[in-house]
Parts: sequence; C-alpha cells; structure tokens
Amino acid sequence: MGDFNLPDVNWEHHTADTSRSRSFLKHLDDNFLVQLLKEPTRKGALLDLLLVNREGLVGQVAIGGRLGHSDHEVVEFKIFGDRRKTATKTSTLDMGRADFRLLRELVSQVPWETALEGIRVHQCWSLFKGHLLRAQEQVIPKCRKSSRWGRRPAWLNRDLLLELRWKKKVYACWKQGQAMREDYRDAARLCREKIRAAKAQLELKLASTVGDNKKGFFKYINNKRRTRENIGSLLNENGHLTNRDIDKAETFNAFFASVFNTDDGLWDPRCPELEDRDCGNDKLPADPELVRDLLLHLDASKSMGPDGIHPRVLRELADVIVRPLSIIFQWSWESGEVPVDWKLANIVPVFKKGVVV
Repeated sequence: MGDFNLPDVNWEHHTADTSRSRSFLKHLDDNFLVQLLKEPTRKGALLDLLLVNREGLVGQVAIGGRLGHSDHEVVEFKIFGDRRKTATKTSTLDMGRADFRLLRELVSQVPWETALEGIRVHQCWSLFKGHLLRAQEQVIPKCRKSSRWGRRPAWLNRDLLLELRWKKKVYACWKQGQAMREDYRDAARLCREKIRAAKAQLELKLASTVGDNKKGFFKYINNKRRTRENIGSLLNENGHLTNRDIDKAETFNAFFASVFNTDDGLWDPRCPELEDRDCGNDKLPADPELVRDLLLHLDASKSMGPDGIHPRVLRELADVIVRPLSIIFQWSWESGEVPVDWKLANIVPVFKKGVVV
C-alpha cells in the first residue's frame, strides 16, 4: 500500500491517459495484483492504492478521517491470515498397503463371458465397474490425504526423522547443562550432512524417472518456488472485469463450454464412410492383445477419473480384466453405443502466465 500519485487512472474501466500510468497498469497485470480502493483519498482523486495478489487476504476496507495535518484520507483495513492449521478430510487410496494378489483373485472368480452375455453395453460396463469397485474397496485401504501444512518433505524418511529428534534432545540437554556444546554441534553437523545427502538422492531419483513420473518432478519443483502465480482480472462476456475467484471460475467455465458442440458422439457402424475406410491390418479396439498392451502402459501416477477406478488398479489387473474389457469394447464397436462413464471427465483449465485468453 502507498501513495502512487496516479490521478489519471480509471480503476473502474482499468484505463489510463498517460504512458506512465499505462505502464503501471501493465505491471500490475503481469504480477496479478488487484487494486481494492474505490473512493478518492485526496481532494477527489484516488492516489493511495491498496494492492493484493489473492482474494480474501484483505477485508473490511474503510476510507475516512485524517491523521494530523495530512491532506490524505486514512485507509483502514484488516489482513486475514490462517490462525490454525486445518486438516483436510479428503480420503485417497493407499496403494502402499494394497493387496493386489487378493484383488486379482476376487476379480478372476467372476465368469465374465457368462455374466456379460445377452445384456447391453451400458449394463455390461455397470456390472464390470460395480464388481471391480467392490473388490477394490475390500483390498485397498484408504488414508486421509495430507494437507499442505501436515505433509512431510519427500526427502524426510524415518531414519532422518529419528536423527532430527535426537538433535533436539541433545539441544535440550545442552541448555539444561546436561551435555556439552560440542555434543550438540556434532549432532547438528551429522543431521545437516544427512539432510543434504537425502535431498541430493531425491533430486537424482526425480531427474532419472522424470520420463515415467512427470507429476512428481514438477510437484517438487513447484514446492521450491517462493512466489505464487495468480490469475489477474478477466473480462467476462458482458465486458465487465471479474476480480473474485468465483467469478473468474465462471468466466473460464463459460468460455470452455462455448467451444463444444452438441454432437453426442454416437455413430452408426454401418455408415458407408466407415465401410469405405481402408483399415489394412489394423486391429480392432476389442483385440485382447491390444487391450492388454494399453492397460500395461497406463500411467499409474495419474489420478482416477469420475468412474472411481484408479489407473494403477487397471495396470495391475491387466491379465485378469483384459477379457471382459475386450467383450465390452467389441459390443460397443458393433452397436455404436458408448457407456455414459466414457463420456465423463474431470477437466481443470490450467492458467499459463503470459497467454492471452
């Protein structure tokens, strides 16, 4: 906050008359800063500005009164911070304690060819998904997803945690006169060396496996960044600036929905266009060998979709579920029907800095 002395800026329409003020507005947009004050602060002009980089950080803004002989109005506001650490209640599958051998046995016990005979594609998929989810619930326990504050660093293993606790214990003994300063210094040096080695080992592992686990690599990189990029003000379809997060989300959602058509994706396999297509030796989607190969190449680090089936589960059960999936794909190909779950997806627009939408 401060006196920027830019009276020619129109904050309602986000415009300015001079090049200096226009450059100032450009820098605000580049750094995703929003100006909160709307009333004049000195002789009918808005000279004092209050800039924030995220919604909800500042509230209860009031302008009025003067301090001493100053001709500027007093600006009062409150800064809202996190008073306590909130724990998330979101649960996720704990793959580390999963019993995939038992899961394969439960799924393989179903006579899929008999169970899927004589029913429509939608019913086949519902039957397959229901049995798989029930088996998944039995053998894969759930754990509470760690919150941002409660999550341990990836390099902090159990041995290193015990070393850090020992260092704190030696420090407490030193302060109470029960240990020498050299003892604490040796413990601190040992912990420092082990921490550096653990971080180096983690970074080497992330760099060597970046081709298979891009999510873990970029997650580690983002945690190292000190700055947070926020989305600046957006112009909605009515030409008004949106500053609140909920309004920005609605603006992105409206634009995202505008690029879709009303085609339901259904087609007739007997269409002449499909008959004239030269497939050559290409295999149908229902070929078991092709289905198994696609299952084995699923990225296990990806999140599950709206159907609740994790890619890691599909990859681990590739040899067991290849037959029912081939049957469902074949009947879908022949009938032209597509289960509703195959048309659903969790889509999140990711804002890229510097890209004009």
